[in-house]
Amino acid sequence: QVQLVESGGGLVQAGGSLRLSCAASGPNFSVFAMGWFRQGPGKEREFVAAISRRGAETTYTDSVQGRFTISRDDAKNTVYLQMNSLKPEDTALYYCAARNAYYVSRNSGEYDYWGQGTQVTVAS
Repeated sequence: QVQLVESGGGLVQAGGSLRLSCAASGPNFSVFAMGWFRQGPGKEREFVAAISRRGAETTYTDSVQGRFTISRDDAKNTVYLQMNSLKPEDTALYYCAARNAYYVSRNSGEYDYWGQGTQVTVAS
């Protein structure tokens, strides 16, 4: 069983930056591919970014490409999402997820474990 706890959300002005963290408890964090998803007000949950086991591969949704960076530190059992040039449309509850697989996935149904989320609000 893996437990995921997100942190780092908050209120920021448009153009600002935040770094989200997702700390995992439980064994063998390094075998998991990790992802970030978000759910904005009145919207469905959507894929944001993912990173493979060992961090060799990353993928992003088009709207955050070039602004967000996903990374992982297996020694700390933590995955990060660095968010720069934030826009009001990035406002959402951000979730971390883990899947017991090597490769990345954009499909939320392929993830086995989820955190509770951290709120990001971007003011215009």
